[in-house]
Amino acid sequence: MNLETRKLEFVQEFLKLQNEEVISKLEKLLKSEGISSIDYKSEPMSKEELNSRIDQSESDFDKGRFKSSSELLSKYK
Repeated sequence: MNLETRKLEFVQEFLKLQNEEVISKLEKLLKSEGISSIDYKSEPMSKEELNSRIDQSESDFDKGRFKSSSELLSKYK
């Protein structure tokens, strides 16, 4: 099994997780390996930035520029 296939299968299994403790353990593992893109110490968004992102998201939705979760999941099945 090649690396891409293994990663896709891992992501599929990860998306099925319902246990927050397991997800926390995986986050800690990624962080301990220095490969996590999750930055827990980043500055919070300003109100203006948050509102701008909301406006952009609503605009994208109104223009049909979105995918449903079932569309995204079907790509990896």
